[in-house]
Amino acid sequence: MERVGFVGLGTMGAAMAANLVRAGYPLHVWNRTQGKAGPLVDMGAIEAGSPREVAAAADIVVVCVSDTPDVEAVLFGTDGISAGAAPGTLIVDCSTISPSATRSFAARLGDRSIAMVDAPVSGGSEGALHATLTIMVGGERADVERAHAVLAAMGRTITHMGPIGAGQATKAVNQVIICGSYLGVAEGIVLAMKAGLDPDTVVSALSGGAAQSWVLANRSGRMVEDRYPLGFKVTLHRKDLAIALDLAREAGVSLPVAGMAAQLENGLIAGGHGDEDMSALARSIRDLSGM
Repeated sequence: MERVGFVGLGTMGAAMAANLVRAGYPLHVWNRTQGKAGPLVDMGAIEAGSPREVAAAADIVVVCVSDTPDVEAVLFGTDGISAGAAPGTLIVDCSTISPSATRSFAARLGDRSIAMVDAPVSGGSEGALHATLTIMVGGERADVERAHAVLAAMGRTITHMGPIGAGQATKAVNQVIICGSYLGVAEGIVLAMKAGLDPDTVVSALSGGAAQSWVLANRSGRMVEDRYPLGFKVTLHRKDLAIALDLAREAGVSLPVAGMAAQLENGLIAGGHGDEDMSALARSIRDLSGM
């Protein structure tokens, strides 16, 4: 069994790392904010003092941080992964970042004989907790095959999308589609409530038909209650939409729904709601509807 390292223990990363420990992997972990590794250490993981230390103790290093600059920092910064990784190490980046930056990072790592695959995930905090994530992977086939057992300990559906960067491009598509789902459910819930219908009964009635979706099943209750406990932050989805909108501009594609969602999320962030779950898009629809 290969030795595994994990860098980035946020809402998603901590749960994903825990599943690697449960799968029996010898795991070294690091997080920028100290204290996050405590529960993993209690499970048997070893906390490292830097990404460099993680890489020095691992054959495969999983990265799960917030944004493109964060990935660059943990890969190439002072005491970064590349400084500690031996030739032949494999980096598995589960962050959601720019496809073009991913290709650049992989090339820089390749100059040091370090391989990389991009493996962004979807499925929310529930998927991370229960190891049911959907994982979209880009990279050389041999590297993807090598990463597969580690990914299978964290997710249920693992698909090789193509060369390096293809996983990130697929995740951009995912984020465009889900923003439409969230907006559609939010508008429907608000319409039901304003029309005098019982929203819980509406959700039950629609759940057996064409309107059924993960968002309807798992996030409509939050929209009804107007409470949005963290699952996936508005700020992070807005970051992801920026990646998708950049990709759309490069491809010459119009994304009117994604553009509208981005503007609504801008308003939520400006109003201090950026750390809420992205189902808080319903807060915007409620406000626009006088609720």
